[in-house]
Amino acid sequence: MTVAEPNTTRRRLTAPRAHGEVLQEPSGEELSALIEANIQLFQDVDYDVQGRPFAELRKQARGELVAAATKYSSSYLDPSRGTDYPKLLIAGHQPGLFHPGVWLKNAALDGLSRQQGAVGVNLQIDNDTLKSCSIRVPGGSIESPTARRIAFDGPLAEIPFEQRHIVDRACFEHFDARVAEEIAPLIADPLVKQYWPRVVERSRHTNLLGASISQARHCLESDWGLSNLELPQSAVCRLEAFHWFLAHLLAELPRFHGVHNVALAEYRRLHHLRSANHPVPELIADDQWLEAPFWIWTDASPTRRRLFVRRRASELQLSDRRQLELTLPLTANRSAEDAVSTLVNWEQQGIRIRTRALTTTLFARLMMADAFIHGIGGAKYDELTDMLIERFFGLPAPGIIVVSATLLLPIRRCGVTREDARRIDQETRELTYHPERFLTDTTRIDVATSKLIAEKQRWVATTKTKENAARRHRAILDSNEALQGAVASIREKLRHRRDEIERCLRAEDVLGSREFAFCLFPEKMLRDFLLEFRKDSL
Repeated sequence: MTVAEPNTTRRRLTAPRAHGEVLQEPSGEELSALIEANIQLFQDVDYDVQGRPFAELRKQARGELVAAATKYSSSYLDPSRGTDYPKLLIAGHQPGLFHPGVWLKNAALDGLSRQQGAVGVNLQIDNDTLKSCSIRVPGGSIESPTARRIAFDGPLAEIPFEQRHIVDRACFEHFDARVAEEIAPLIADPLVKQYWPRVVERSRHTNLLGASISQARHCLESDWGLSNLELPQSAVCRLEAFHWFLAHLLAELPRFHGVHNVALAEYRRLHHLRSANHPVPELIADDQWLEAPFWIWTDASPTRRRLFVRRRASELQLSDRRQLELTLPLTANRSAEDAVSTLVNWEQQGIRIRTRALTTTLFARLMMADAFIHGIGGAKYDELTDMLIERFFGLPAPGIIVVSATLLLPIRRCGVTREDARRIDQETRELTYHPERFLTDTTRIDVATSKLIAEKQRWVATTKTKENAARRHRAILDSNEALQGAVASIREKLRHRRDEIERCLRAEDVLGSREFAFCLFPEKMLRDFLLEFRKDSL
């Protein structure tokens, strides 16, 4: 096996600022070249996964993914495209009410899949947890907007989406009416009116909050002509191929642990990060226990806990270091067949082992996708995944596609910026130190003011010496102060203008956010935005 050269290339990505602005890297011919390079890379891999050739396991994972995604998607809509394409593109995001820039990844996935003759699968990352059961909704007026959080469900302990049921039916089912009422002064017909009844309808089949939101969104995409498949990440973690991958990382955990922490330290130095949790925490070692890059929990106690592993003779002990302890028949030089059977049995018994952020994309990029579509945040932290692929697996990291955008609510704005405020502040300062520059209309300047200007100009023209410096400085200050009455009306106009700009900026801080949930936008605006981008991708 040839070890790839370490990659510490930094992705310099910035979120688009202007309304309607899109970021896509790469694009055009470079994008097709990236996908073809990834395909070639995977054809040349010589790597053993606990007795299984990499190519064989990758083929199994891809087949299982498409079959599972087809079955899952067909349970609530009719997929409009076939699934027998040789290429596979993947994207993914948490199953929540994200902003339109995130949703654009789904349009990119559909457009690029059509262009490349590929199957597109969007992963619902339901092993993540719901941080908030409300969204920020603007209201009030354009001149004095407000932003209030409106809940779509009642509070619940932080548990993974895959097990997060709806707890407050009244709150959930009337969410759309409360949002529509709040935003009505600004947006007459937000998508939430058409979309949320679909969410409620899907909830009657699943009662899972994340699945209801995602399935309704997927149905809406299908109505608009997008034809991606979808699959929860929890279902990916039930695939047999995933259990082989999981067993391999557990068997090789001492090596992975070291590679991970060294790469993480380099990443933090490269990005000048001091936080112990960014982009991910270091994997810890405690006595003989090593932390693995996975979550573990049970159906009976669905709180995510870190997975720890220690070796005992020909077995591995797995634990959450609280109350759960399991034994897995596995060593580094042993076939994983028995371990995979054990992992499958645990899953059937309600023991959940799930990927964390890096292992989610590590498995998707290595074992399934010909290309993975990221947003900006994911692309940045996946620089660390690149390093793990190169240093642990000894492979060049496959290229990724990055897509993001900014879409602002269609609300009339003042069109001012912080630069406008700075210009007013500079003019106000000039009034203090150079008032004569504003008094250029000689027909409107009285004799006394003319004499003050002339006196100041005489002192300004006087060469500064050691002997006259203090007197000269004092005379100029006195002249400036004496001229303030002549520019008082100008100062007042600037003050009023500065107050107006500040009011507009406060309004813009509310209305100009790119983070508003997609369901707050008009349907036509969103549909046109997604489909126009998809057309450009073809």
